[in-house]
Amino acid sequence: MKKVLEVARREFVATVFTKAFIIGLLVLPVTIALFTVIGPRLFGGRAFVVEGELAVIDATGDVLPELRAGLSEGNETADVFEAIRRMRADASSGAVAEALASKPNLKLVELPPDADLDEAKRWLLARTPEVRRLALAVIHDNAVRPGADESSLGSFDLYVPAGQDQRAEIAVQQVLREAIIAARMRDAGLDRARINELTTIPRVRSVTVTDEAERATVGGLNVMLPFAFMFLLIISVMGSGQALLTTVIEEKSSRVIEVLLSAVSPMQLMAGKLLGHMAVSLLAMSLYVGLGVLLLTSFSLMGLLDPSLIVYLLVFFLIGFFTIGSLMMASGAAVNDMREAQSLMTPLMLILMLPWFLWIPIARDPSSTLAVVASLTPPINTFAMLMRMGSTEPPPTWQVWLSIAIGIAGVFAAVWFAAKVFRIGILMYGKPPNLKTLVRWVRAA
Repeated sequence: MKKVLEVARREFVATVFTKAFIIGLLVLPVTIALFTVIGPRLFGGRAFVVEGELAVIDATGDVLPELRAGLSEGNETADVFEAIRRMRADASSGAVAEALASKPNLKLVELPPDADLDEAKRWLLARTPEVRRLALAVIHDNAVRPGADESSLGSFDLYVPAGQDQRAEIAVQQVLREAIIAARMRDAGLDRARINELTTIPRVRSVTVTDEAERATVGGLNVMLPFAFMFLLIISVMGSGQALLTTVIEEKSSRVIEVLLSAVSPMQLMAGKLLGHMAVSLLAMSLYVGLGVLLLTSFSLMGLLDPSLIVYLLVFFLIGFFTIGSLMMASGAAVNDMREAQSLMTPLMLILMLPWFLWIPIARDPSSTLAVVASLTPPINTFAMLMRMGSTEPPPTWQVWLSIAIGIAGVFAAVWFAAKVFRIGILMYGKPPNLKTLVRWVRAA
């Protein structure tokens, strides 16, 4: 045991006390911190204001009056337009919400119904330092009422200059739509303000009720919390597994492994490497868990996290690490360089990528048949079960412990297989083995 711990200490020191490890360990926290501090200034900042000229060719003669009224101040039409704009801004996201966040400051350029379209387009493209020319709108002659032998209403054509900001185009289209709708309602003898009052319901924020207290619902938490735990687990297991593979191949190709085997047995070397890299991964994962807890605490969201999940994260990490890490070591011992290791690594990488594809279905329905089967199928059971436990519908306790028991059985199987391959393959050189050769090694060891 003393030799195993000495090998583990050597692996830990050789990995942790390097510039590459320290930089790699700090890259993610520093990136998150910078994004948290600088992000709001880059993506937020002052509100986007749509300002410039809008040329309109109105073949109906009914839309321009509504546009004038909607863009002016202190009249019923303008009030209705403002109420609709606020309602849609609250219900929208991304560029749409930003485009509707403030009232557009548009100057109408009214062109006659028979205006030449090519001439109007040349007006749009003419550069003026005083004011921006945002768009040219051509209202269809059947936009307010259908023409003869027509059963449907028309709309409008919109022409914009090259490089136009998408938010400005969205705002202009919204203004034109509201003006056409207002003209249609006026033509039909309907009261737009009354209809808007009857059909508008403010957006309601739900309240999450727990045994301890009530709190405002945090949008997206039901999906993001399971993802955060799965991401942390996968990154820890994948990073440590690849590090094990790399170190074994490097030491084997440089013949350092022969010197090490003169002092320790293959099993002691394998166990020491596993324990050393496990300590490295635990150090990195502890840092990220601490940062996550600090972030939740700073936003007063710590009540959303069940502390027992951190304990289960540790348990599932150990299961996943010893399963994937031992198989990675076996792959490294069986080949001579990284190029040859790709064929053996690919199946393991595909297995580790599978939880990414199952994240959304499991997070949305943690009690589905897919979620239950995935959480009981090694070696992805640890990732799937942790996602279910972080969701709003935690699995029954018996399923959690059954998944842990299955995972432990998988660890013994993986370590047993890896030990036999490692014992023979670590001193084998030449042609890389195929699956049939690996099976023969396991039987012979």
